[in-house]
Amino acid sequence: MKLDTRALIEAVIASAIVTGVVTAASAFLPDRYVATAVGFLFLGATWVLVWRGDDARVERSGLALGGIVLPGPLDGRRLARSTATSLAWALAFAAITFVPFFFGWRTFWHARGTFGLHVQAWDTINEVFGQLVIIALPEEAFYRGYLQSRLDEALPGRVRIFGATVGPALIVSSVIFALGHFATIREPARLAVFFPSLVFGWLRARTKGIGASVAFHASCNIFSELLGKGYRVY
Repeated sequence: MKLDTRALIEAVIASAIVTGVVTAASAFLPDRYVATAVGFLFLGATWVLVWRGDDARVERSGLALGGIVLPGPLDGRRLARSTATSLAWALAFAAITFVPFFFGWRTFWHARGTFGLHVQAWDTINEVFGQLVIIALPEEAFYRGYLQSRLDEALPGRVRIFGATVGPALIVSSVIFALGHFATIREPARLAVFFPSLVFGWLRARTKGIGASVAFHASCNIFSELLGKGYRVY
């Protein structure tokens, strides 16, 4: 495989434009509208770059979402199988990573005292929906569905890691993902999202879709929010 300069330039320009627009939206919109606006921006960019194209490219980009976005009758079995597989991968990685993350989180935030959390049913539903549909799905659609897939087409070099074939696109898309987070909120700690991004990208490569990365991304955000609220850190 040779370097595809055209695909690389497209991916870099698209990332720069989307990052710039998202950064501007985060800076000028009222806080209560930022997450929703940014989500629509990522989804809109993904539609322009992939979803409005042919079905084969949608499939190659891992953006079929169990067939929901494809024309024609919905295949219920495919959707159920895709959903179950995505949730299984997300739960497996949560089981592996959440315990060490908990201790690392407590050390980083110097969280002390007892954990206390009073959760209302509606607040829980709202939080899960927001993290899944407003944050995780749009970000994964753009960064893993479009960007990582396009960079895979552009950049040569592949290795096999635990059953997933990955290349430089995994690293490059994760760097852009981290820089995008830093651009919206200029705190060095935001760059740490580079590391979970590697897992999200691996899941996209291993499962051939973004469902597992969406589910795990959302679960990571929800877990972090629960810790922050329970220890009254944020």
